[in-house]
Amino acid sequence: MSEIITYLCGNKEWLFSGAGLVGIAWLFRIIFNKRQAASSQTIQAGNESTNVQGGRDVHINIDKQVKKK
Repeated sequence: MSEIITYLCGNKEWLFSGAGLVGIAWLFRIIFNKRQAASSQTIQAGNESTNVQGGRDVHINIDKQVKKK
């Protein structure tokens, strides 16, 4: 354990430069990789309906339409 600490102290400039941070980030990503479950979306539409489905924020402006009989 003391060998690791000695190595880190001797190479701290390299470890915390750009290349070292990339390596540390890559290592953390491998260790703490959380797989996200793939989500699937379904929608059922009726007759003469307007359906909108979005995976994130959806902003819609729809003018009211008057049906003439």
